[in-house]
Amino acid sequence: MRMQRDSIYTLDKIDRHILDLLQENGRISMTELADTVGLTVTPCIERVRRLERDGIITGYHARVLPSALDAGLLVFVEITMSSKSERTFEDFRREVLRVPEVQECHLVSGDFDYMVKARIKEISQYRNLLGTILLRLPGVTQTKSCVVMEEVKETLFIAAQR
Repeated sequence: MRMQRDSIYTLDKIDRHILDLLQENGRISMTELADTVGLTVTPCIERVRRLERDGIITGYHARVLPSALDAGLLVFVEITMSSKSERTFEDFRREVLRVPEVQECHLVSGDFDYMVKARIKEISQYRNLLGTILLRLPGVTQTKSCVVMEEVKETLFIAAQR
């Protein structure tokens, strides 16, 4: 899965409309998508395939209720590293990718180095996640955590219409 577009193609208004609609409903039929954006089916399919080929559409996913998979508790963890060397960051990256509870991990600027988003079943599992997993990752010297009490908004939608 590519994270960046390699093509020099510029998105037009129809491409942006297609992206908005697919983000809202990735299971929309090509006929309905074409009708909604004002194209016939064949050119619409060609545009969607190009958006996929160029890495702009990176996948189609089912959104799952976290509690149904015993992952109802959401935590964010700020992680400070022992050094800022590329080797330390690479060792950390390699190991954090193996932690199934971690949904997202971002190298950030500011008072700490990484922000981790993790989902677990309950607060009793948090101690294990922090003490036996995250604090033992390469280069980690300090953590600061926030346990989410209420999820007000969570979306993967990126507004393409401009």
